[in-house]
Amino acid sequence: MRSTTTLLSAALLLSTTALANAETLRWARAGDALTLDPHAQNEGPTSALAHQIMEPLVMRDMTGAIVPALATEWGPSADDPNVWVFKLREGVTFHDGAAFTSEDVKFSLDRAMTEDSDYKELLASVVEVRAPDDMTVEIVTDGPNPIMPNNLTNMFIMDKDWAEANNATKVQDYEGGEDTFAAKNANGTGPYSLVSREPDVRTVLTINENYWGIEEFPMDVTEIIYTPIQNAATRVAALLSGEVDFIQDVPVQDLARVGDADGLDVRTAPQNRVIFFGMNMGADDLANDSVEGANPLADVRVRKAMSMAINRDAIQQVVMRGQSAPAGMISPPFVNGWNAEMDGSSTTDIEGAKALMAEAGYGDGFSIQLDCPNDRYINDEAICQAAVGMLGQIGVTVNLNAQPKAQHFPLIANLETDFYMLGWGVPTYDSEYIFNFLVHGRSDKYGSWNGTGFDNAELNDKIVSLASNTDLEARNADINAIWQVVQDEQLYIPIHHQVLNWGMKSGVQTVVAPDDTAKFKYFEMN
Repeated sequence: MRSTTTLLSAALLLSTTALANAETLRWARAGDALTLDPHAQNEGPTSALAHQIMEPLVMRDMTGAIVPALATEWGPSADDPNVWVFKLREGVTFHDGAAFTSEDVKFSLDRAMTEDSDYKELLASVVEVRAPDDMTVEIVTDGPNPIMPNNLTNMFIMDKDWAEANNATKVQDYEGGEDTFAAKNANGTGPYSLVSREPDVRTVLTINENYWGIEEFPMDVTEIIYTPIQNAATRVAALLSGEVDFIQDVPVQDLARVGDADGLDVRTAPQNRVIFFGMNMGADDLANDSVEGANPLADVRVRKAMSMAINRDAIQQVVMRGQSAPAGMISPPFVNGWNAEMDGSSTTDIEGAKALMAEAGYGDGFSIQLDCPNDRYINDEAICQAAVGMLGQIGVTVNLNAQPKAQHFPLIANLETDFYMLGWGVPTYDSEYIFNFLVHGRSDKYGSWNGTGFDNAELNDKIVSLASNTDLEARNADINAIWQVVQDEQLYIPIHHQVLNWGMKSGVQTVVAPDDTAKFKYFEMN
């Protein structure tokens, strides 16, 4: 029988060079980036890879603070409160040597506002993007937008000429199954350039020797070999055997094993992400349930009963081995608008849930399909399996459909799921981001991740108004009022806030970023 190390070497195509050759970092996590098109998928591992190759105007550093990237200065215009002015960094070039200018920014932001972009909600208040000169960009908004820079930290800038030359001006229709040049190729201004890309197998990056920040950041990592390893045991074995240097998702059951191993560290921090279930309450009838001619999820009593059936403490203790924090709202504590009382509101009450089911006319229960990813969130499939048993206690028979995120996420985008798992991080650190994507009804600018069918015109207007409300006290009051509706309607079933566990060779020096995005230009290799 071949050894585990031999099997890993063949499967992962990784060399066994030790970390002493510190310029190469072998990076692994459960899932790959979905695409290289910077505006096609607003998804954590996708933007994490993009951050190595491309850059936004402003970004968050490894602590979560907003810092300059392709813009060095920004602020509201002195002449017009509806305009944000960004002064661009001079002397920046793309990987192919082309000069970076304001036209690239205008092109990229305009592109990110189009129908197939998964980032359009972040720019929903934008009326126009102007490039008055090569080093200045003006973003015109529909009313003064107090948090516009927060919305730009993952808004990556493409080379306009490169996009035009390669027929990549249009955003990839990922949900529609489209493949494009930009999906597998990239030309950014970032610290690393793309050498090769085999989706779901291996991506190789090399240092950009002409990077504007070459003297500003450690830049100890000069080559990155990124290998998605979905199987948790294989991923841990790769770290333990020296096949990889850094894994972003140490399984909770292996934390002690990795942490106690010579030459390895586990570094832990709360994540800016909450895990929850969504329910299709808007359809007249569901495609994947046992109820004919009616939608049980349309009744708020059923939704509340299902939430009451979930034992979050048991999931925390048994499934997550203590590495989570039970949630009562779909906002991480990092976020403006988070409410401690709401977040502590989820309780397990089986008898109360059964009573609500009976009151709603479903005392005998029903069956439904739960769609769940198996390579995106920490123990995602195991959480769903636990929920199957818990919901069974109130008569809801759940058929679990677990599959890779590349197949799972389009179900939500295309409104092809009735009951689903989703996780949500908030790069803006503001509740408006959550509302724009998950609460506002679906439209050409909003609600692209709202698979619930919920659509309240009055609430939609209140959500839109947040983008131009500069009275922060009144704005926060509106945020709280919106959250109250979300809670009262039980739009989602919150499960828990994730905890990050990064495993790495002891010579890799970094802090754990709350957004789970490793920006390797900050890493030091000792």
